[in-house]
Amino acid sequence: MSGFQPFEIIPGDPTQSLVILGDHAMNRLPPEYGDLGLPASAFTRHIAYDIGVEDVTRKLSQRLGVPAVMGCFSRLLIDPNRGEDDPTLIMKLSDGMVIPANHPLSDEERERRLNRYHRPYHDAVASTIAETWRKSDKPPLVISLHSFTHAWKGVARPWHAGVLWDTDPRAVQPLLKALSADPALVVGDNEPYDGALRGDTMHRHCSMTGLAHALLEIRQDLIADAAGVDEWVDRLAPILATMAAQPELHEVELHGSRVI
Repeated sequence: MSGFQPFEIIPGDPTQSLVILGDHAMNRLPPEYGDLGLPASAFTRHIAYDIGVEDVTRKLSQRLGVPAVMGCFSRLLIDPNRGEDDPTLIMKLSDGMVIPANHPLSDEERERRLNRYHRPYHDAVASTIAETWRKSDKPPLVISLHSFTHAWKGVARPWHAGVLWDTDPRAVQPLLKALSADPALVVGDNEPYDGALRGDTMHRHCSMTGLAHALLEIRQDLIADAAGVDEWVDRLAPILATMAAQPELHEVELHGSRVI
């Protein structure tokens, strides 16, 4: 087994009771997997990771002084934002590109990737949330950061950002309101994706445990360089700090789910 680390925990002040997650922050592969049979160009695309999210997560965590957890492996190896029984957990085909090393895939290899990468990442998320809860003495607010392509199948996406959610509106409503207050932004509500996905990170760690949470998608071209990253960190830091100071976002409330 290689020394590849499947997650990175950025330390922060747990008493602020805010945790930031970056499931798809990186495009790396453990050395024993080589390139999965793909050209190097594949790992510069959205199919391999969420462009810009690593830098936004690092800088937001630093600016706010709060802990963050990032996945260190490419979603092409195994997708940390999918449940273990999700058919898209290990993709054979992604946006028109076949992943040779993922098909055929034995049950043993699937279990190996779960044990070495997927499960350790989720253990790190769970332990960071638990430590933050214990040291702040209140349930933490959880914000998950992702990014999306500016167009899909030749159709431009009008949103600059989108807030994804299932049934718990507590963190979603103030985040949508704050972002939508900027007249320069087009903000999607459960766009460009629906936030209800059984077994994904938010479902597993927040919906099923009653923690207030939201998943924020930022359009990739807006955070593809340092200037764009800084602009979004400047925008998000005061919003998240204000949200983390709201007592109602630190209560355990089970709102159920649309997918169970």
